[in-house]
Amino acid sequence: MTTDSLPRQLARTRRFTLGVPVQPEPTADGATVLFLRNRGGTDPLTCLWALDADSGAERLIADPAALGAATGIVSYSTDATGRYVAFALDGALWLADTRTATVRPVTSGGEAEEVRLDPTGRRIAYVGGGALRVVGVDGADDRALAEPEAEDVTYGLAEYVAACEMYRDRGHWWAPDGRALLVARVDDRPVTRWFLADPTDPQQPPRALRYPLAGTANADVSLWLLGLDGSRTEVRWDRAAFEYLTAADWDGHGPYAAVQSRDQRTVRTLAIEPDGATRVLAERDDPYWIELLPGLPVRTGGGVLVDTADHGDTRHLTVDGKHVTPAGLQLRSVLGTEDEQVLFTASEEPTETHLWSYEPDSGLRKLSSGPGLHTGVRRGGTLVLTTHSPGHPGGRSTVLREGRPMLPLTSYAQPPVLVACPELLRLGPRELRAALYLPTGHRVEDGPLPVLLDPYGGPAVQKVTTGGLWWDLVSQWFAEQGFAVLVVDGRGTPGRGPHWDKTVYGDKAGPALEDQIEGLRETARLRPGLLDLDRVAIRGWSYGGFLAALAVLRRPDVFHAASAGAAPTDHRLYDTHWQERFLGHPDEHPEHYDSCDLITEAPKLSRPLLLIQGLVDDNVFPAHTLRLSHALLAAGRPHEVLPLRGAGHRPSDEAVVENLLWHELAFLRRSLAI
Repeated sequence: MTTDSLPRQLARTRRFTLGVPVQPEPTADGATVLFLRNRGGTDPLTCLWALDADSGAERLIADPAALGAATGIVSYSTDATGRYVAFALDGALWLADTRTATVRPVTSGGEAEEVRLDPTGRRIAYVGGGALRVVGVDGADDRALAEPEAEDVTYGLAEYVAACEMYRDRGHWWAPDGRALLVARVDDRPVTRWFLADPTDPQQPPRALRYPLAGTANADVSLWLLGLDGSRTEVRWDRAAFEYLTAADWDGHGPYAAVQSRDQRTVRTLAIEPDGATRVLAERDDPYWIELLPGLPVRTGGGVLVDTADHGDTRHLTVDGKHVTPAGLQLRSVLGTEDEQVLFTASEEPTETHLWSYEPDSGLRKLSSGPGLHTGVRRGGTLVLTTHSPGHPGGRSTVLREGRPMLPLTSYAQPPVLVACPELLRLGPRELRAALYLPTGHRVEDGPLPVLLDPYGGPAVQKVTTGGLWWDLVSQWFAEQGFAVLVVDGRGTPGRGPHWDKTVYGDKAGPALEDQIEGLRETARLRPGLLDLDRVAIRGWSYGGFLAALAVLRRPDVFHAASAGAAPTDHRLYDTHWQERFLGHPDEHPEHYDSCDLITEAPKLSRPLLLIQGLVDDNVFPAHTLRLSHALLAAGRPHEVLPLRGAGHRPSDEAVVENLLWHELAFLRRSLAI
């Protein structure tokens, strides 16, 4: 394969995710590591596997094809020992015994989702038809513990903003003894109803969606203690003041939850009593917003609360309310606790993320080394270390067990057809992290290159890392087509600390655009004769698409063409928890939303602009692109629109994924007269 075939490889490998071992989980004794993996780098069906942590021998536990399923295993749940595993395939329940490598169906009442095996291994909880149900592992006594009282009410599922914005993708949690569950009830009836239809398939009716637009009502979320004996107790807290349920769990010290105010400036962690009463374990406040992190809050085996706190310009790990990480080490996520040990990821340098542990007796320990993005899981004395680094966009996982040799979790992912060779830079007084990609073998004496900025550039996503992720390969591919490709992580991107994060409060447009321009000019200054500043384009997707369109609207003196995919053009049309975090409530701060509105700036367009939009995108709805296009047409501003049939927020159709990059390339070449 040649470098030109990267678009095809991205499509066939689903951006290098197929064949990669994922969701590793050691058993309680550490002797076995369970994980999911496809049979090959282009095989879409994901199987369940087990690795012997002593010998390195692998066993196939569950193969969806052999079980007659059309889809792969998306996730799985184990009992406390890790011997038994429950999962769903095509809506059917299955139970696997990892010691004997046997799999059998479990009769259930309807299509199953959100499957959770109880810690004792006796029963499976799942959601079917919006009801929270339990069934014995032998298929006996299938029954509903809670059924929806009306349409748009569910038990046991996470609501939209929890799953998309809060890192909470679960809606029910077993008690350790398997006799009760903590269950979320979600009433979506107050939420705005939208209708999404693909006009290329007019025989299909529109799909009705509940989507909480900024400034409008959220789902009404409550928590319930449901006993297998039929008992039902509502968990009580001030839901009017704290309407967001950001986290919940049930450990050996009882159930607990974290709740957040609508303005996101206060988070409380609550212990839940058997009668549903709650007491405050901890409270955090911030004048802008509380940044939620994956895996928090959580408790140690001794019941000590693990959380995070911002102090100065550092996001610290806290244990029992005390900072246990030093200034400058930015907490990224907590991966779990075992006894009193806390496993977490953190960054000293934002382009790298490392795996760390903390124990009260021994303190901090760095478990990973070398450039890259490192993460992991530990249980029973077995650590699975996963590293994303150049040449391995899907990551590499290694099993580490004291006194035994390292063992790889074999990856069947295809190696990329090209090698990304970015030069990492620090630019300007803000030390903007940036990556510069050039055509292979290019020399300054070969003449200046047209420039393509390729950012995300906003909250939640870093593109400038040492992780060698798939988007690095895309940037290198564009470079091989004759561009100098520059990626800049500006203000608001993760990993630089609380002050950096919150400089974008109230304005998601101005600082981000300024940083792209500063990065461009500083690179030209550092590398004289390399960049042709009379031919500068910018491309991006989602927030990056917004930034690309913004660039040609506001600064046509700098940017001469833009390709904007799935761009949020009116931030009032995005969800509550995400948008109000940065811009506040639109009724209280309409000026914040107006300052980021691309539609009102449509008459300013004077440069070529390509708008790309999936027609069934339920994250950035097609209304964003279509309303901007309408405003551009009304203002007499020529532009191009590329609608993608049947595509969501990230296109998955192989032909579309492959040809979309070629289409963008042709547009950029034409627009810059290359």
